[in-house]
Amino acid sequence: MTQMDYKYSLLGSTVDDYRKRPLLLQVDNTPMNLFAVLEVKRDLTRRSSTVGCKIRLYGFLFVLAIMFLIMASYVLTGDKKGLLLTPSPYHLNSLVSPGPFAFNLSSVGDYAHIKLVVKSIKSKVEFRTQRQCPDRKALMRSDPHMFSVIPPNFLPGIKNPCWYEEFTGNITTDPYKTNLYGRYSRRFRTVFQHLRSTFHHHLLHRNRTLYRMRCLPYFYIIGQPKCGTTDLYDRLRLHPDVKFTTFKEPHWWTRKRFGIIRLSEGLHDRYPVEDYLDLFDQAAYQIQGELIANTSGSPSHPNVIMGEASASTMWDNNAWVYFYDNTTEGEPPFLIQDFIHALQPEARFIIMLRDPVERLYSDYLYFGIANKSAEDFHEKVSESLQLFEGCLMEYTMRSCVYNTTVNNAMPVRLQVGLYVVYLIDWLTVFSRQQILVLRLEDHAFDRKDTMHKVFDFLNLGPLSKEIESQITKSPASNTRRPADKNLGPMLPITKEILQDFYKPFNEKLAKVLQKESFRWENNSEL
Repeated sequence: MTQMDYKYSLLGSTVDDYRKRPLLLQVDNTPMNLFAVLEVKRDLTRRSSTVGCKIRLYGFLFVLAIMFLIMASYVLTGDKKGLLLTPSPYHLNSLVSPGPFAFNLSSVGDYAHIKLVVKSIKSKVEFRTQRQCPDRKALMRSDPHMFSVIPPNFLPGIKNPCWYEEFTGNITTDPYKTNLYGRYSRRFRTVFQHLRSTFHHHLLHRNRTLYRMRCLPYFYIIGQPKCGTTDLYDRLRLHPDVKFTTFKEPHWWTRKRFGIIRLSEGLHDRYPVEDYLDLFDQAAYQIQGELIANTSGSPSHPNVIMGEASASTMWDNNAWVYFYDNTTEGEPPFLIQDFIHALQPEARFIIMLRDPVERLYSDYLYFGIANKSAEDFHEKVSESLQLFEGCLMEYTMRSCVYNTTVNNAMPVRLQVGLYVVYLIDWLTVFSRQQILVLRLEDHAFDRKDTMHKVFDFLNLGPLSKEIESQITKSPASNTRRPADKNLGPMLPITKEILQDFYKPFNEKLAKVLQKESFRWENNSEL
């Protein structure tokens, strides 16, 4: 089956169905269909007298004018709490209802109410140590093309997982013409132009058949966002035996294979696995060259490994509601790690974490567009807590963590800091020895020590003092922008509220990792 022969389809409603849904108005927390209201009014007027008709008509026009003013005020002020206009294709069919402890989101002083919300959330925190993992056949049925492209076994004698794939094109075929990364990224088009010029020189000829080398990464940097993954990535790139994809975050496992490019744009064509594998071609050429050199002499780098660094891999399963049947009580039947494990049971993973309170504020400053302030952050935290607490009134904690509606409704990504929920799920398919968990605070304090832990974890050989110094002493990457630094720290009460919220999750994380520093008590700001 060729790349072009394979077609993807959605389960359930299409994106167009979402766009055609009527406007919904929420009054007293009860969703109302505005078109249904109009129909009722028309039916009633037919049965009334001429006088009654006029009265109802004027009354209806008055109500409609009030509705229009309310709607206009919501749109102009950006208030999303009571009005839902044409749901995003990333939202479920139901509206998100807040919990029972309503409070004035614009009031920083409404401290007692927010504390009640956090207390309610903490009373519902529970950790499931085991989950029902899907079998390989179920995974293959959900994505048969991916399993048809990637073989169950890889080439012996090399460290990185690679294999030879028959190339069915001819000498003039452009192997990257249909690659969707190139369609949406100018940077990729530039890289593919270079790869295209040398592609045919790297084809292997055997028995009148052409073969190309394909590779998956030996290791993944999987999270979390705003926890130092970019700095770790930039330092590892300086190691002579480590090669990455052509740019840091391809987000294939979590987004691109589902057709998600930007969350605000809806669903696009799904990126087939071949498009993802193309990103490793440069490193594959080097490994192939070393294999060929082995026949006549020793290669220069016999243990080259590839890495991939998408900070969404650990936590982002938001696409599941559109592609898998919802038969698991609001929880995804398959997680990203299930597919990776089915294809690469020996893969390794690096996780960089930081105090989730500081991570959330850094996330807000980095992704916020305008009108950022400590007060605005406080309001967004308050609203997010209320939405999360409202979900817990009906669903389990794990269901709410993976609830696409809640995740997209919250104005700040509160759920990303619930590290232990995701880690426990990763540990259901991969062993503890395959996952290295680091703290950004430790990395900032002693980069040399952190990098040595990473080198040992990846079984990398010794380095010269010059290269090691270059890796460990280079300036930090992706630090906070000057304009964001000028905004100052978050409000003390916001910090206290978030520390209280994250406390049970941090305590469980420290217990799972058997390291007290993951409680993040008395932590300094980064």
